Amino acid sequence: MAAGTAAALAFLSQESRTRAGGVGGPRVPAPVTIDSFFFGCELSGHTRSFTFKVEEEDDAEHVLALTMLCLTEGAKDECNVVEVVARNHDHQEIAVPVANLKLSCQPMLSLDDFQLQPPVTFRLKSGSGPVRITGRHQIVTMSNDISEEEIEEEEEDSEEEEAELCPILPAKKQRGRP
Repeated sequence: MAAGTAAALAFLSQESRTRAGGVGGPRVPAPVTIDSFFFGCELSGHTRSFTFKVEEEDDAEHVLALTMLCLTEGAKDECNVVEVVARNHDHQEIAVPVANLKLSCQPMLSLDDFQLQPPVTFRLKSGSGPVRITGRHQIVTMSNDISEEEIEEEEEDSEEEEAELCPILPAKKQRGRP
């Protein structure tokens, strides 16, 4: 079983090097950094909408991952409908209700990292809230500043990885036992 695992790892390792290197040989991918920040806003009768947006000049990719919507202290037993206004794949603005919260039957809703691309507007379409929206703001940046030392280290690591892999040997036939 270990030989089969080594063979699979050898294949996967070769496959990933082929994809990364292309025709011209091994290519080192640009370093990627991912920063994650807590996000939260509250909608109520006084503040019926909130817009989350980022700077246009920013080269990073921004994702807003929603985790939960919940009624907070002071909420009445009424339907509180929260809708999200964002852009679809054709860059057209659309409004979609994402939650209908009521204190007596559904005071909170877990969204399990529901991901949206900014700008995004949250609206309290009906009810008086207060509704708390929580999640994470993730920023993914790719840096093209790679030093020669980093490239050489990556190539050395790749060569060491190749040397560590065992060659695939044919299975030995077992002779009948007396």
